[in-house]
Amino acid sequence: MLFNSLEFIVFFPLVVAAYFALPSRFRWILLLIASYYFYMCWNYKYIILIIFSTLVDYVAARAMFAAKSKRTKKFYLFASLFSNLGLLFFFKYFNFFGENVNAVFDSLNIFYNVPEYAFLLPVGISFYTFQTLSYTIDVYMGKKEPEKHFGIFALYVAFFPQLVAGPIERSARLLPQFHQVFTFDYNRIKTGIVLMAWGFFKKVVIADRLAEYVNQVYNNPHDYGGLQDLIATFFFGSQIYCDFSGYSDIAIGSAMVLGYDLMTNFRRPYLSKSIREFWSRWHISLSTWFRDYLYIPLGGNRVVKWRWYYNLFITFLISGLWHGANWTFVIWGALHGSYLVLAIVTAKSRDKLALAAGLYRFKWINNLINLAWTFALVYFAWIFFRANSIQDAILIIGNILDFSTYGGATQLFHFASDFYLAFGLIGFLMMVEILQEYYSLNGRLANQTRLIKWVIFIIIVLMIFVLGKWDESDFLYFQF
Repeated sequence: MLFNSLEFIVFFPLVVAAYFALPSRFRWILLLIASYYFYMCWNYKYIILIIFSTLVDYVAARAMFAAKSKRTKKFYLFASLFSNLGLLFFFKYFNFFGENVNAVFDSLNIFYNVPEYAFLLPVGISFYTFQTLSYTIDVYMGKKEPEKHFGIFALYVAFFPQLVAGPIERSARLLPQFHQVFTFDYNRIKTGIVLMAWGFFKKVVIADRLAEYVNQVYNNPHDYGGLQDLIATFFFGSQIYCDFSGYSDIAIGSAMVLGYDLMTNFRRPYLSKSIREFWSRWHISLSTWFRDYLYIPLGGNRVVKWRWYYNLFITFLISGLWHGANWTFVIWGALHGSYLVLAIVTAKSRDKLALAAGLYRFKWINNLINLAWTFALVYFAWIFFRANSIQDAILIIGNILDFSTYGGATQLFHFASDFYLAFGLIGFLMMVEILQEYYSLNGRLANQTRLIKWVIFIIIVLMIFVLGKWDESDFLYFQF
């Protein structure tokens, strides 16, 4: 079931109404049934994978907590890791692994092919796998006691607002909330609905409109020139942000309506003035997951310099692979890892250059340069993220650098006005984000009269229905 579907528009109010009508002790049952139904609307067979992960990690965590020896605890931790990562590898990476092994065999004239399986990638498997793994790792590390209530734990794994695309919640934050009793709170529900509306606006009005241009160019790179490729890349950066942050807004808002507090997943990332800052603002739940469960265990920055660089690079390399079984994602992750390492290596030289140029006397100029440079690096990496192959990415980069191919920017839209509308919507989004970042827009709106708040809300809703693309297109991160 998609958030941007008629089914969800019917499903969610029914769940909310039943939730507040039920006695609090039965609400977890309703939410668990609703969550399983929500997932099964996509493919009912794959619900067994979620149930399997839930059973394995519930038992493993309880056994670890009761174990007397470190060896026994490690056994159950490895059982959890092997089970969950094994399923993730088989469904998401096995064919990718097989293709590359076969390519090596062919180059060595070894006549054997690793079999290929035609399975659908279970939607959200990367998200709920990481969420439940963080739970067992925290129990192993002694940071969290295991959840005794199996039903509550099952709900933690499958909670429908954030089941298929996050935010990836930590058990210490979300599990206790399922034991709380939430009453009907008008202000909380109103805030949640407004956030959902903003998420729908970003998804169906901006992201899906930009997707038409992006898909046409990136799926047919040989047919277009540098200007179309450059605009498609610019559009994609806005598309993926609006698509994914829109999903997160809907997820956080729908959970808020029910009384639950999910973590912030985006904080205006395109206003970052460094790659490091970008990753403190983009997909925060994933970046902090990799920080806590991979980067820090590898040693973080508390090691010799070369090892620190390695830790950063390998973390982002694996982050890239997490996004998809394609070398384009690996290169995307490697680029971001390289950006961070190079930023550390060149930090002193860049400071000296900025000082010599007098940029520190004009802080706004220095900030603007850093913002533009970060923006360019992020968008360059997006080319590999979106391209269907490395060859396509190289072709698109070559086209962008070939100014003789520039022309015909609006030809992919039925009307030139649609092209300018797309830029106008991106400009509107940027204006809103700048006001949020520097002028406390949310706080100023909160102080407005109820009439003004309703007018703004109605305008957003009208824009959703008038300008929205209601073709129930998947959210981009469903494929990860």
